[in-house]
Amino acid sequence: MASIEFLQPSYFVDSDHPAVVAFAKEACGDATTDAERARCLFHAVRERFRYDPYTISPRRDDYRASSVLKQSRAYCVPKAVVLCAAARAVGIPSRLGFADVRNHLSSEKLRQAMRTDLFVFHGYTELWIDGQPLKASPAFNAELCARVGVEPLEFDGKHDALLHAFDGRGHTYMEYLNDRGCYVDLPFDEMIDAFVSTYGQVELTRPGTQPDEVFQR
Repeated sequence: MASIEFLQPSYFVDSDHPAVVAFAKEACGDATTDAERARCLFHAVRERFRYDPYTISPRRDDYRASSVLKQSRAYCVPKAVVLCAAARAVGIPSRLGFADVRNHLSSEKLRQAMRTDLFVFHGYTELWIDGQPLKASPAFNAELCARVGVEPLEFDGKHDALLHAFDGRGHTYMEYLNDRGCYVDLPFDEMIDAFVSTYGQVELTRPGTQPDEVFQR
């Protein structure tokens, strides 16, 4: 059973912020069920922000849902935070989930910047719909997926939507290595510590990243 905390605003998941509430209501439109609302929110978050791993920031406030909504680019963690906040804003219990994944299609540029193809603290959202927890990763927008030959994830509010194990040509794509569990709010300090220990730095910010700088083609 979903905890009452999964519906309450928190520091990062500021679901009561007017900008978050407005975004959620606009995205949901005329949807009437939680499954329909969750599907609309997932699609809106997936497409609202162009995926850009170079936007990793060490600044705490940059990860609040209301702050992320001011941006046009984001990576998986801020996008998961927005989806979590928007879901709570329309009454869908939700929390944040994290895993370490290996991206077998990451570009040489990105591997050099990160010094690895391991993505620690990959973020997704767990939404409770009709009493069942479902995992959804809104990280990669459709334009990026088309450029690299991967089908964009779709979420129907009935089944998990996690990153594909293989791309459209059968090549190994995303490998889940370690489940870090789920949290009511973003474990910011733990996440930053993991970034520092893995990458040796936490600020990769370089606006304007192109799709072929993220994945091999």
